Amino acid sequence: MRDFSGKSIILASNSPRRKELLCGLGFDFTIDTINTFEESKEPDREPEMVPVDMSIGKSHGFHRELEQDEILITADTVVILGREVLGKPHSREEAEEMLGKLSGHSHNVVTSVTLRDSRHEKTFSVSTEVVFDVLPKEDIEWYVDKFSPYDKAGAYGIQDWIGYIGIKEIRGSYYNVMGLPVNRLWHELSLFVKD
Repeated sequence: MRDFSGKSIILASNSPRRKELLCGLGFDFTIDTINTFEESKEPDREPEMVPVDMSIGKSHGFHRELEQDEILITADTVVILGREVLGKPHSREEAEEMLGKLSGHSHNVVTSVTLRDSRHEKTFSVSTEVVFDVLPKEDIEWYVDKFSPYDKAGAYGIQDWIGYIGIKEIRGSYYNVMGLPVNRLWHELSLFVKD
């Protein structure tokens, strides 16, 4: 196994799913979410660039300078349906509307990750195609009531009930849809510590 000893890895995310996935990689890390970055997207920005901008912004908005042995990990995940970016819903109505749009269609989940230390940074993105079956309105309403998916891009968690009954197919990384492309992160982090 790659040895990251001598490096203090910091995950700058409140996401319980990102924490769980990073734990699965088997190395120690801390969580520090103090940040000055204000999330907003430019209206005419290419959809695929929105999570890149957010991930870099979160990294640069970290509340302090990094020590020489520290590596900061930030990430942002969006759902892209056609040319529309679906972030986290702010209300029950918005969550139901998002799931209604995704019902019976294919969309892409894009996660951008930024690795940064005191000398350099690297940002990469991973895209996964997700195909939803047609979701009856009552299933959407029940899911939103039961699971309150307000902290999830596109108003759903692939690992939740809606993923079990509604997702017909995925092409790409399952873990990317959860919020952290751990396979790619492992390889990028391994290269990053060598530089």
